[in-house]
Amino acid sequence: MEARVQYDGKTLVSSSDGDSPAHEIPIEVQVHTKTFPDGDLTEQWVTITNRSQACVRIERLDSVQFTLPAGSYELMYFTGSWGLEFEPVRRALEQDVSLHNQSGRSSQGIHPWFTLFGDAGLVISGTVMWSGNWIWRFERQPDESWMVSGGLDDWEFYKDLMPGESMESPHVAVAKGAHSDLDETAILFARAGRTRWYPKNLLSETLPVEWNHWWSYEDTFINEETFKQNVDVAAELGFDVATLDAGWFGPSEAGTHWYDYRGDWDLVNTVRFPNGIRALSDYTHERGLKFGLWCEIEAVGESSTLAKTRSDLVAKRDGQSLGYVCFGNPDAEEWAYQTLHRIISEYDCDWIKLDFNLDPGAGCNRTDHGHGAGDGLYEHYLGYYKVLSRIRRDHRHVLLENCSSGGLRIDLGILSQTHTTFLSDPDWPEHNLQLFWGATTMLAPNVCLHWGYSDWLTEHRCQKFNPHDPALTEHQLDYFVRISMLGGIGFSQKLPQLPRWIHDRYLHHAAVYKRFVSKFVAHADLYRLTEQPKRFGAGARWAAFQYSMPDASEHLLFVFRLDGATSEERIRLKNLQADRQYQLAWLSDDRTEYFTGSELMQDGVLFRELREEESSLILLL
Repeated sequence: MEARVQYDGKTLVSSSDGDSPAHEIPIEVQVHTKTFPDGDLTEQWVTITNRSQACVRIERLDSVQFTLPAGSYELMYFTGSWGLEFEPVRRALEQDVSLHNQSGRSSQGIHPWFTLFGDAGLVISGTVMWSGNWIWRFERQPDESWMVSGGLDDWEFYKDLMPGESMESPHVAVAKGAHSDLDETAILFARAGRTRWYPKNLLSETLPVEWNHWWSYEDTFINEETFKQNVDVAAELGFDVATLDAGWFGPSEAGTHWYDYRGDWDLVNTVRFPNGIRALSDYTHERGLKFGLWCEIEAVGESSTLAKTRSDLVAKRDGQSLGYVCFGNPDAEEWAYQTLHRIISEYDCDWIKLDFNLDPGAGCNRTDHGHGAGDGLYEHYLGYYKVLSRIRRDHRHVLLENCSSGGLRIDLGILSQTHTTFLSDPDWPEHNLQLFWGATTMLAPNVCLHWGYSDWLTEHRCQKFNPHDPALTEHQLDYFVRISMLGGIGFSQKLPQLPRWIHDRYLHHAAVYKRFVSKFVAHADLYRLTEQPKRFGAGARWAAFQYSMPDASEHLLFVFRLDGATSEERIRLKNLQADRQYQLAWLSDDRTEYFTGSELMQDGVLFRELREEESSLILLL
């Protein structure tokens, strides 16, 4: 395990395997490894301690390092940007490669995950469990083997350790499979997440059906009466949560915009919400729903009172504001906790949507915050994790949703502190399928939250859903909704204005999700039965996912025919008992068939009657 340090005017490299003489390097490197009982998955991190009598500067600290034998390898990873998350890249590993993120947000630009496909069916997947800058290095050695290392990116990073002081690297998880099957390592990650990493509470475990006001109203048309009207219909539909997104706070004067006042979380826009937020929360609870609220707790708006009166909390680089509160400052960490604690308590919140809409880059380099000039971003994320941990401890009933311009900070570090993560702001059908296929290479389906095809107020080239379109068919609507059923489910629609037939279909789908689907999303292993669908007519045009309970007693099959797909497709299932006869019950229509496990795995099910933008939902017993 490599650590690069400066000591006594020299730059030295220490390795946990004893490559460097211990007397030359006055640091102690401890490697920590957790193993998991469900398969070949390890979680690893490093603690480094200064054992000298002088300051030691840490310039690089890998969390993991291992060697792969010489051979042929194919590297797979995902790039990501706003509305274009989980875009796959696959290429032969032929020369040194470095995958890294320097935006300050873990999945802005590139996601913190990779997979190597090697000889004889070898599959190795790794992910850095960290929300800031990270790195994976793949370096060819003289003997043609490959050295793989990763963890915290050393770009613009250093940390000065005083005598006796320690630091801990980000955790890294690595999973191995043996059959050239990405599902093997994905299932290991999902099982570890559910048993070891993800927080849980009563609300998160129910997989609640959420309504959020944002895309249909944004801040322009949301107000107290509109929110209440939507709550009334959400209750009729059997939804569980109503979330008030951005636009609830800030000055009431015309011409002001909430974005400029982020940080002033004590301000409520009384023009839109004359009776305040607690009255809205109480109304939501009276109608039998949980109440959710959006907050960008890290952000500082340019016009906010916080920016003017508490400049000591603001992250700066070379004297310029970075637009966020630096949680590397203990005072800022405490301010954030107290602010969230007050919001949750005063407004009786059950769900907090935590957003973050900027790139910190290398982060804060102030030296009056309690951190050094080189470790401001590192300390910010440690502070943020502490705030989230305290909130979960003191408000055990509250579900915390991770969001960052949609899906630009998705990682297992933040998923160890929050209950679910929002995958992307846009939500058109093939985009949703691409996201889900990609996200579940690292995450279990139950922590992947996305909305069904939303009725957007603003213009977007792909957000074309119109519930009032006379050409809209029932099979298309069902297709849109079933895609969102694959994980945590939500809607952003003008519920009171829905045509009656759509209202009734949403009522039906919410009931089906709760009765049949949610237990599979919460507990089952996920198998991808097709390649990844992609945006803009690319990728697989049939998409199929199989949920299989851990004891393989029950299975649930989703099948989608995208636009541009072939007229028929044979879908072969996995993880079945070859000699067992299975009953296939179509939940989408009154149809039952019987096949042996061997037939389903070898020959598959032939789908030839689905129209474009039509789907099937099938229960296997």
